[in-house]
Parts: sequence; C-alpha cells; structure tokens
Amino acid sequence: METCITPSIHPSRDDEALKDKLVEAIEDVVQSLGGSFSAEHGVGLSKLNTMRRRKDPVALDMMRKIKAALDPNGILNPGKSIPD
Repeated sequence: METCITPSIHPSRDDEALKDKLVEAIEDVVQSLGGSFSAEHGVGLSKLNTMRRRKDPVALDMMRKIKAALDPNGILNPGKSIPD
C-alpha cells in the first residue's frame, strides 16, 4: 500500500524563490524515501517546476510529442500539463 501526502507550503513572506526551495527540499526527502512528486491527480500548474526538475528529459520530450500529436493546435490546457 502506498501513502500519498500533499504538502502545502506557506512561507512567511511572498517569495516564489523561497517557496520553490522549500518544495525542492520536500521533494528531496520524498525521493529519498522512494516516493514520487505526483500521484493520481496529475501535475497541474503547481508542479510544473517539480516536473521539470524530477522527470527524465527523454520522458518529457516523449510527453510533448504525444501531446502535439493529440493536440496539434495546442488548445487543450496550454502550458498547464507539461513544462516547456
């Protein structure tokens, strides 16, 4: 049985770089325990940076190619499911 946690990060100041560093630190711990940054709910906007950091570049390239084949006009969730 797998356990899924969804951390919520709320730094004391509005600082995207700080928030990203905190998220990356949590990701490092999760990865060291054999976990994944994303589970059944997909990636979405909040995890695009994580996906860019954690996914194999070849896998990302394949995802982009599949997306382009299925959505040649780029109208389905543009920029929201696979990082550039």
